[in-house]
Amino acid sequence: MTAPAPRRPRSVYGVGEEPDARFSLANERTALAWIRTSLALSAAGVALEALDVPIAEGLRLACALLLVGLGVLAPVQAWWGWVATERAMRLGRPLPSPVFTPVLAAGTAAAGVLLVLGLLLR
Repeated sequence: MTAPAPRRPRSVYGVGEEPDARFSLANERTALAWIRTSLALSAAGVALEALDVPIAEGLRLACALLLVGLGVLAPVQAWWGWVATERAMRLGRPLPSPVFTPVLAAGTAAAGVLLVLGLLLR
C-alpha cells in the first residue's frame, strides 16, 4: 500500500497536530459562508446596475461598485480566515478574529446609505 499524498497547503497541514474533524469541518463551513456572501454581494451589485432601479445614477453606480468590491474581498477573507483558524487549531493557539468583518459591516452600511440617498435624490 502506498502512502497518501501530502495534503495542501503545506503551510497549514504541515504544522501541529490534527484537530478534531468537527472543528475543521466547522472552519470549512465558515469559509463557504464567506464565499456565499461574496456571491450575494456581487449579484446585488450587478443587479443594481443591470436593472432599471429608480435611483440617482451616480449613487446607483457607486453603490453597485461598492457591493461588487466587497464581493471581491469576501473570498480573500474566506481563504485567510480558513488558513489562520486551521493553523491556530493545529498549534493549540487562540482562534484569530476575522479581519474582514469590520470592512464588510462598514461597506454594507455605506451601500445602504448610498441607496437611501439615491432614492431621496432621484
